[in-house]
Amino acid sequence: MKKFTALTLAIILLLALTAPPAAALIKWVDFDVPYQALEAAMKLDIESKDKAVHLPWVDLISLLACQYGGNFKRYRQADLNAWADKLTDGRPLAELSKPYKHFSYFQEAYGAVLGGLLGDYRIKDDSGQWQTRYGLRAYSPLAATFPYSHCDDFGAGRSYGFKRKHLGHDMMCATGTPVICVESGRVEVMGWNKYGGWRVGIRSLDGRRYYYYAHLRKDRPFHANLMQDALVYAGDVIGYVGRTGYSDNENVNNIKTSHLHFGLQLVFDESQKECNSEIWVDVYPLVRLLNRHRAHVLRVAENKEFYTQNRIDPVL
Repeated sequence: MKKFTALTLAIILLLALTAPPAAALIKWVDFDVPYQALEAAMKLDIESKDKAVHLPWVDLISLLACQYGGNFKRYRQADLNAWADKLTDGRPLAELSKPYKHFSYFQEAYGAVLGGLLGDYRIKDDSGQWQTRYGLRAYSPLAATFPYSHCDDFGAGRSYGFKRKHLGHDMMCATGTPVICVESGRVEVMGWNKYGGWRVGIRSLDGRRYYYYAHLRKDRPFHANLMQDALVYAGDVIGYVGRTGYSDNENVNNIKTSHLHFGLQLVFDESQKECNSEIWVDVYPLVRLLNRHRAHVLRVAENKEFYTQNRIDPVL
């Protein structure tokens, strides 16, 4: 066994006591930012992109969260505008956030939720030329012109298999409705799950977000182009709504009502991906925001598949 002198032990102890603490790993996120705040902050972000002071929406929402102590039931448009005015007037973000010890937490947590939704992207114009733009570069989970209904059902009780909370968002619509890739990423999971039926899991390119689409259609759940580990783009058709699931046997319709279960898991560390303390967030306000950006699709008669007409290419 290696022996240490008293001086060596003293140095080791001193280093241990004076070393900066490791950054705390985020283990839970309550994302209750209302749709109205998201929409207003996004508008400020986009409109200020090419001005002297850019107003990132994550920073604005994080300042609001600090002001409200995380309780967005207190949200007022005037408060958001006040923070925007201070930043526009030249007040540094570091100065404005200094009184709030939890600002860095909100900035990282909300940045993880919203990180892929807004940014630079390329899209073809009417002449077929690629144009670079800035704005909302994520899509609604359901294609344009296909009706759906929904409500905020995150955390509702579920009993199949065992009593648990609903960690997603149900969008009620007709069987066969095209399911759209919300954010560009890679197909991490596709196949059968006894709870979700035919399902697809797509990880964002930065690794922070895992999008889960479940209860897809019986017999032909996935788009013909979808493959394990494949790169998919925001706006791509990835599958079709159905009511499969709640069965150990594959390809069984045991869900009473046709709908898409859409979920979002945050992954700050890979140890959180498959564990008893996974971080799933309420996507209801995000779905409301993304409803303004729905992919238009066209059905090809030869193979009976839908293809998107306005897919975008994110600039990362």
